[in-house]
Amino acid sequence: MSAGARRSDRTRSAILAAARERFAADGYDRATIRAIAADAGIDPSMVMRYYGNKERLFAAAAEFDLRLPDLAAMPRERVGEALVAHFTDRWDDDESLQLLLRTGATNAAAAERMRVIFAGQLIPAIAALHPADIPAELLARRAGLAATQVLGMALCRYVLELPPVAAMDRETMVGWLGPTVQRYLVGPEPS
Repeated sequence: MSAGARRSDRTRSAILAAARERFAADGYDRATIRAIAADAGIDPSMVMRYYGNKERLFAAAAEFDLRLPDLAAMPRERVGEALVAHFTDRWDDDESLQLLLRTGATNAAAAERMRVIFAGQLIPAIAALHPADIPAELLARRAGLAATQVLGMALCRYVLELPPVAAMDRETMVGWLGPTVQRYLVGPEPS
């Protein structure tokens, strides 16, 4: 790798790190390219050179892999628990998920980014638990309902910081939400 390529990679990394912090602190609407560039120690024109505009910078800053576990490899009766535990750990460890949640609540582009990430990663994970001929609409419904629980938990725990939810330990959170998510993932459809 050439020195120029390494410098370019470092600049991109610095911009993304600054963007994640600024978007998390200020939200999408109040964060500016100028402030992000200042935080990264570069000229604003460099941010524009690499990312083009604030929306594309946000999309890059909010790009992440949910790193979902292979639910099909787990005992079927434990998949709800496993998914809640996984998301609880991910929310605890990844500020970019918290950034996306905070911003998605007030910004259409961020909300769309969240929809794309969850649909693109959660639906296939749930599909692996079902026969191949399950209707796509039903998979999307199951994924959407599971998302209501993990996103609602995250909103209350990390953004609103509701005391009973914020204070809850991981095992208690999994115990409460796991059965509900289990039903959404593999339970029978309501009649």
